[in-house]
Amino acid sequence: MQYSLGIDAGGTYTDAVVLSNTDGKVMQTNKALTTYPDLIHGIRNALDGLDQTFLANVKMVSVSTTLATNTILENTGYPVGLILIGKANVPSDHKIKYSIQVSGGHNSAGNEVEPLNIRSVEEFILKVKDNVSAFAVSSYFSVRNPEHELQVKDSIIKFTDLPVVCGHELSQDLGAYDRGVTAYLNAQLIPIANQFMVAVTAEIRRRNIEAKLMMLKCDGSVVGIEEALRKPIESIFSGPAASLLGASHLSGFRTCAVVDVGGTSTDVSMISEGLPEISNSGAIVGKWQTKVKALKMETSAMGGDSHVWMLNHEIHIGPRRVMPLCLAAMKYPEIKEKLKMKQTILRNQIGENIQPTKFFMTSGKKPDELSPEEKDLFKRLSERPSSVSEIYWNEDRMPSPMTMDMLIQKRLVKTIGFTPTDALHVLGEYDQWDAEAAEIGAEVLATFTGIDKLKLCSNVKEQVAFNMALNLAAFLLEGVDREEIKNIIKGNFAAGIKVKMPVVLLGGPVTAYKNDLGKYIESIIVVPEHSSVGNAVGALMGKGIKRLEVLVKASLTESKYNLKPEAYIVFYPGGRREFSSYTEALEHAEKIGAELVMEYMSFSGLDNSKVKIDMSRTDISVEDGITPLETKLDFLGVGIVKGEVNN
Repeated sequence: MQYSLGIDAGGTYTDAVVLSNTDGKVMQTNKALTTYPDLIHGIRNALDGLDQTFLANVKMVSVSTTLATNTILENTGYPVGLILIGKANVPSDHKIKYSIQVSGGHNSAGNEVEPLNIRSVEEFILKVKDNVSAFAVSSYFSVRNPEHELQVKDSIIKFTDLPVVCGHELSQDLGAYDRGVTAYLNAQLIPIANQFMVAVTAEIRRRNIEAKLMMLKCDGSVVGIEEALRKPIESIFSGPAASLLGASHLSGFRTCAVVDVGGTSTDVSMISEGLPEISNSGAIVGKWQTKVKALKMETSAMGGDSHVWMLNHEIHIGPRRVMPLCLAAMKYPEIKEKLKMKQTILRNQIGENIQPTKFFMTSGKKPDELSPEEKDLFKRLSERPSSVSEIYWNEDRMPSPMTMDMLIQKRLVKTIGFTPTDALHVLGEYDQWDAEAAEIGAEVLATFTGIDKLKLCSNVKEQVAFNMALNLAAFLLEGVDREEIKNIIKGNFAAGIKVKMPVVLLGGPVTAYKNDLGKYIESIIVVPEHSSVGNAVGALMGKGIKRLEVLVKASLTESKYNLKPEAYIVFYPGGRREFSSYTEALEHAEKIGAELVMEYMSFSGLDNSKVKIDMSRTDISVEDGITPLETKLDFLGVGIVKGEVNN
């Protein structure tokens, strides 16, 4: 019998699952802790727990990860230099440290509006190249002509050996700034994505598994891992896609809403008749609007391992993830004694990092360039957890809280703290780790809120369940004000919110939230078997899918009486070509669109003989019977992976 192996590396756990290729049945699963920054150990541990006779007969391996989404939500991405060209201005309230806006860009016909100020670009490159890990470039109307983006890319390659992401490589949609944001975020994630995919490839090869290696993409499609390594930007946000496909397969519902509670985030998405709902405007992660063609989803920075902290007698959850106290105590039992010491922290000193239940330790990553303040604080830390008192109060000088934030963002420091997972341990609804550590932590935090530990933990659980309900309702009630939805859910009304399709829950302890979610939302709520490894299952459920757009647009000149087309321009991903007649342009558009789909399928390692291409056409004309001024061709190619699970 032949099998397929699915691997998902999340922010907390790395999951592995073996499925039968014959009927899609789950044969075996295993979970291991994700090991960051070296992911290979977590992957190896997950595979070690599987029956090795299954692995000997694996013919396809497909992987997904939530690490990219978690990085954006936690604001721990690598530093990037953003270069915007033309009218793509950076908003005044942006939080991008290294950016520049220079003259240049094109118009909607792809003609140059203003020469590129390459001198300013090169000065910026030389100024920031030692402080960034990659560059992102976005030019005005680069989807009509990418010439200026490519010129900047050449300069970056000339002066540095850093990765470059161009906006036109990611999206054909208009909106230079949003394309720039997309390129910026993806550039932040390149080192993380590369590390993950190299680790998987090395481990599969080490085990002599002869199988096709695939990566699940953010739209629910799959790509060969060789192509994913060449362009890792295309495989971000694959975790939510995996959870959606996995939930559908495990529950048997071809149409359903899915709420996936991970370690760092809660993701809501929907599948309709077996096809994922795709975002027309691009994926939204946290407060970032991107142009990535991904699942239509709602993501919030609240998960099972989100940091629970106190400020002004109020409970705050997230946005950053920490290692739960109950889990940390299994490896570092000394934290229980340190918690019992009940550190002295004045209320005016409390902040997200200055918490009586928070601990800090080095990550094992070697530091590069650090400021004097960062060096001072980093020297106070070790490989074992240190409390706030040990780091700050026992020293003569207290660094700025921002200094610790910088060390965390650079992934030099790992943190431990109280989480919703700890709260479930205290309430007796989850018992995987050390409940005593969770109870001690709850007692300490309770002193800052004026309530007992059980009430504290119940409040934390209620916040998580309410967040699940709010995200689900906001996702399904598109266009309705979020505050109005919140008032309906919280209010004591005779009417409420009913979801007309099944709601499938995924994630480790989601069973604990099922009844609480039911208090806010009326629906069929299901927690399927193997829900804790739903992402790894979903990694195997993707198809080879390629969506692209080719545009035929008239280039108009104004005559004495009307506008007259002087040429027809075909715009396609990565290029443009002019024709004297509409017929020639349309024929080329149809041909180049199909060729690009097939080219993509070949690069993705899919079976070209089983690729189906559908094309839809939209015309814009002045009046019926007249040659269109603009024709948009939308191509959808669907391919089959050899040896995939019979789903």
